Amino acid sequence: MASLARTARSALRETRRLPAASLPPRAAHMTTQSHALATGNTPDPLLQSGQRVSPALQEKTQSHSLSPSAPPPSTPVAPHGRSEIVSAHVTPSIRTLLPLLHSQPAHYMTLHIHGRPYLLTRGDTLRLPFLMPDVKPGDVLRLNRATHIGSRDYTLKAAAAVKGTADAPKKLFYLDERLFTVRARVVGIETEPMRVEEKTKRRQRHTKHVYSKMRFTVLKISDMELKSLEAYERVLAEESDI
Repeated sequence: MASLARTARSALRETRRLPAASLPPRAAHMTTQSHALATGNTPDPLLQSGQRVSPALQEKTQSHSLSPSAPPPSTPVAPHGRSEIVSAHVTPSIRTLLPLLHSQPAHYMTLHIHGRPYLLTRGDTLRLPFLMPDVKPGDVLRLNRATHIGSRDYTLKAAAAVKGTADAPKKLFYLDERLFTVRARVVGIETEPMRVEEKTKRRQRHTKHVYSKMRFTVLKISDMELKSLEAYERVLAEESDI
């Protein structure tokens, strides 16, 4: 048995010393095949597959170049990251339906205050869910961000972003502020009762008390007016002359 084991080990060592040319054809082919992605050694099915760029698409990509002197965007960017776009074009639909909307005086508007929409009409009292900075009771504010102006039968809406695009959540369109006048008076500042929240941790006897007392700004819509088509065109003409 010992002699057979020595014979097997010597045969195994001799097999390991054999050159690549003496190995079976399959093993020699696997060790000498080049894996480079050059065109010369790429199979025909891979050359004709859809993973490679066609010559027509390469020419189109090379010929298309962005203009280095492109004008900067004219729309201001809001602090919350969205582009605020104000439409100031008198479209044929506005020219036709604005007199009908102006003829019904009881108007409502969807006004945006600090990025939050509120449906309001004249005489409404609005309690904001936050404390508006740099205001005090008695101040009169001009609200100039509106997306809807409506009456009993008609509604004027701002343009909407195209759904299904990547920029749709980032764009917010408003109506032209020269089309309407909305004023709100700061009535006062309200505070809620003191709230105490107990916070504990597992397997600990210490209890932490967190105190919070939020304040809110209260507004009253004192003036809400929609301009007529003649007055709106007059304002646009005066600003164009300047």
